[in-house]
Amino acid sequence: MKLTAMLEQQRERINLVLGQQLDAQASAAGELKAAMRHALLLGGKRVRPFLTYSVGTLCSAPAAALDSAAAAVECIHAYSLVHDDLPAMDNDDLRRGQPTCHRAFDEATAILAGDALQTLAFDLLSQPHNELDSQRQLAMLRTLASASGMQGMCAGQSLDLEATDAQLSEADLEQVHRLKTGALITAAVQLGVLAGNDEAQQYYADFSQFATWLGLAFQVKDDILDVTSSTETLGKTNGKDEAANKSTYVQLLGLDGAQVKLSQLHQKALQALHRIPYNTQLLEEFAEQLLNRDH
Repeated sequence: MKLTAMLEQQRERINLVLGQQLDAQASAAGELKAAMRHALLLGGKRVRPFLTYSVGTLCSAPAAALDSAAAAVECIHAYSLVHDDLPAMDNDDLRRGQPTCHRAFDEATAILAGDALQTLAFDLLSQPHNELDSQRQLAMLRTLASASGMQGMCAGQSLDLEATDAQLSEADLEQVHRLKTGALITAAVQLGVLAGNDEAQQYYADFSQFATWLGLAFQVKDDILDVTSSTETLGKTNGKDEAANKSTYVQLLGLDGAQVKLSQLHQKALQALHRIPYNTQLLEEFAEQLLNRDH
């Protein structure tokens, strides 16, 4: 199946799973549920679920386990965007071409929606699966927790805030983005491997390296798009990094230098894939499309 068709198929699949899981949540707080739906289901590239599904399929993982893992990682991603957009963080008005959660509802509801999406992620990932070993499932829970909290995404967000009005070295900037953006992308891939068969576990490190380089390259591309693309195309406010005086790869290396960095990281990601004796063509094509996108 061609990449475009596979992306659409998996996007429909994860949207269906996420919608069903939200509908299944009994709650007296209707406004909270509406805010969660706004944050979770109004568009998005679904990069992380695609990686979980694609890697998990290569590793012969059970379909139900992949649904839970892909939905969990997307819930974490959605919660992080809701909180990232808040006035205390990036103070943004647009996300995926729609009003940000705190604009569509209010700040308090947005905070609670993010909190509830975070806990929903671990509820989904902890659901029992007859085809999944309990020790493997525990490893998946720990992987997502580590990537989401003070050892991963939250640490990266904190370092990013500290770096405002500061000039970071390239090594420091890489650390920020390995944590803020890369940790969850890496976890999405690792969840797919962990849900897979025993043979696949020997390639865990290679899959992880692929995801690490892809995640960093993804952020470099984001930095480039922030200065080269329009608000309409991005679906969020462009030029925000420069306006907030944040360190970016474009600010540090220049636009041409950031493009070179992007190409180098892309090649490292492909080299890691080439060490895996599976048919990784779909992942290679996805990386190519992701790192040449215009939004």
